[in-house]
Amino acid sequence: MKLPIIKNRNIWFTFSGALIIASFAVLYFIPLKFGIDFTGGSLMELEFKTRPTPVQVSDVIQSMSLGNSVAQTEGDTQMLVRLETLDETAHQKVLTAFKEKFGDVTEHSFQSVGPTVGGELRQNAIWSILLVLLGIASYVAYAFRKVSRPVASWKYGLVTLIVGVLHDMLLPLAAFALLGHFAHAEVDSAFVAAILTVLGFSVHDTIVVFDRIRENLLKSGGNFEEIVERSVNETISRSINTSLTATLPLISIYFLGGASLHAFAFTLIIGLIAGTYSSIFLASPMLVAMQKKSLR
Repeated sequence: MKLPIIKNRNIWFTFSGALIIASFAVLYFIPLKFGIDFTGGSLMELEFKTRPTPVQVSDVIQSMSLGNSVAQTEGDTQMLVRLETLDETAHQKVLTAFKEKFGDVTEHSFQSVGPTVGGELRQNAIWSILLVLLGIASYVAYAFRKVSRPVASWKYGLVTLIVGVLHDMLLPLAAFALLGHFAHAEVDSAFVAAILTVLGFSVHDTIVVFDRIRENLLKSGGNFEEIVERSVNETISRSINTSLTATLPLISIYFLGGASLHAFAFTLIIGLIAGTYSSIFLASPMLVAMQKKSLR
């Protein structure tokens, strides 16, 4: 059965446009929360035999004059405590104070990043994403240089870039902002790795469809819209199956994995779903829309 995906492209454009506007609104009103990787600070992952309240933990830190702190419960007995940057001496004093106040306390991890290092990591993360986007657009434009008719090869790269940034990257960012607001999730280096993975998967899925369009153009030629429609229908089952195969393990990781993996898995799940949708219902219809516009 042939699905009228390209024929109904205005429906997908309207739906995606609404998602993009909603994502911008979310990011405007609920900014992303940056973790210690990018802002500097210390993070303690603790387990209590009898867990205190976050307020009680913050009161202990405040009594030691160590600046602001944020305590967040995790699971049944664990707690994440974020503080200003601590040296090892201050770290041990805090741990000792917790044990004296709350009894049996086990520290599972301790991370400390200075503000200078955090700023450098944030800058490097931004540059890495920008370079990846530039590299992707350039590669796609070069790969499709032999099918410059009826759509110029650079437009394949432009569509990939637009879809990757304004859809496949924006939606996970907005979803993560909501997760940060309601579940205190923070942007860290693992989140950047997840975003880069999402971009890679999205481009891979889009190129599969574009490559089938290229094959059909070189084989038969003819009406561009009909060729794109046929190409999308020929690859839709592969795109969905590939996405499901990758998403199901991530769902297991999100619900059954450790707390440190939740945000990473959540970002990938949203990104893979967005990437699969955009490769089928957004990227190829955009090519047809560009071709129609050039004819006019």
